[in-house]
Amino acid sequence: MAGFGASGRNGGWCSGLYPVSLTRLAAEHGRDAAIRQYRTMHAAVAEVGRVITVERLAADWAHGGTVALARSPAQLTRAGAELAEARAFGFGEDDLRQLSADEARTRVRVAGVLGGLFTPHCAALHPAKLARSLAARVAEQVPIYEHTRALAIEPGRVRTGFGELRAEMVVRATEGFTATLPGARRTLAPVYSLMVATEPLPDGLWDEIGLAGRETFADLRHLIIYGQRTADGRLAFGGRGAPYHLGSAIRPAYDRVPAVFEALRRTLGELLPPVGDRLSAGRLRISHRWGGPLGIARDWHPSAGLDRRAGLAWAGGYVGDGVAASNLAGRTLAELILNRDSELVSLPWVNHVSPRWEPEPLRWLGANLGLQAMRWADRREAKAGAESRMAGLVNRALGR
Repeated sequence: MAGFGASGRNGGWCSGLYPVSLTRLAAEHGRDAAIRQYRTMHAAVAEVGRVITVERLAADWAHGGTVALARSPAQLTRAGAELAEARAFGFGEDDLRQLSADEARTRVRVAGVLGGLFTPHCAALHPAKLARSLAARVAEQVPIYEHTRALAIEPGRVRTGFGELRAEMVVRATEGFTATLPGARRTLAPVYSLMVATEPLPDGLWDEIGLAGRETFADLRHLIIYGQRTADGRLAFGGRGAPYHLGSAIRPAYDRVPAVFEALRRTLGELLPPVGDRLSAGRLRISHRWGGPLGIARDWHPSAGLDRRAGLAWAGGYVGDGVAASNLAGRTLAELILNRDSELVSLPWVNHVSPRWEPEPLRWLGANLGLQAMRWADRREAKAGAESRMAGLVNRALGR
C-alpha cells in the first residue's frame, strides 16, 4: 500500500539534509562533487514543493525552514563546527546561518536555548497525504498493484504471492524493509524511529511556543529528535531510541514501544514547558503514537544506481531524510534507466555500493551498544558541558 512504510509515516520533514558530511564526501569524491551533491539536495526541497503545487497534491506543505537548537555548550560547539564546515565549502547565509539565543527563541521558545542554526532548505508536510495523493495521480497513468507482497527481487523480475512481474529493469526502493528480501538481510539495517502527536493546541498556546512559519525543529543532541507544527495545530514529535532487533527483524509490534513514547512525551515537555505543564495536568493529551523502520547503510551513504546487465536498479539508505532524497533518487534513476547524460547521473551518490552490515549477533550487539552509548553521551554532555568522546568513537565505528 502506497504510504504504508516510511513514505507515509515519517516525521513530515522534507529536508535538504544529507547524512554524509561535506568533508567526508570531498575526501571520497572531491570538493566540487561534494558541493554539487549538497546543492542538488537543497534544490530537491523546492522541487518537491513545485510538484505539489503543479499537480495540486494534498500535502499541507509549508516551506518554513528548520531550526537546530543548541541547549548545552557541547551542542553549541557542534553548531559552530557545522557552520564553519559549511562556510569552508562556500555555503553562505542563504544556506545556513547562526542564531543567537534570542534569535532562536523568536522562532521557537524552547527552554534552555544557547543558540542554534537555521536553514531554509526544509519544509513541513503531511507525509501520508502526500504519498496517497501522489499515488492517486500516478494511478491515472499506470496501474499500481497495492497489497501485493514482493517475495523476492531478481534480475529482470519480481516474484510475488500472485505471480511474477517481468521488466527490462526492476527498481528496488524498499528502504527499511529491504532486509526482508532474500539475499538483502545485511544491505540496510532497519532502525526504528517512533513518534507522538498532541491533540490540536489552542491559539494562545501557540503564541507561547512560536513556530509561526511552521518551521521544523530539533536540537543538536546525539540521539536524534525532530518536531513540527502540523497544519491542524498539533505538535508532531519523534526520535530514535527504540532498539534494533536481532536479525534485522521487522514486526508490527515494534512500531509501538511504550517506554520510547513516554520518553518522547517527557522530552517534548522539557523542551516546551507550557506544553509539558498541560500534559502533566491532563489539560492536553497525546492523541497519536506510531513508528516504523528506516534504512541505514553500513557507511551511512544513501545511494541510487543500477546494474544494467543484471536488470536491477536501487535507491535508498536515506537515514531518515528520504522525502526530498527519494524525489531526487527517482529523477536520477529515470535518467540512468533511459541512459541520459545529465548532471544528476554524475552526483557522488550514484552507483555507490555500501559495505554489508556485520553478521549477527555482531550487528545486534553493535547497534544496541551504540544506541546506549549515544544516550549516555547526551546525559554526560548535559551535565558536564563538554563534548563526549564516547559519541565520537561510536560515530567512527559506525562509519560516520
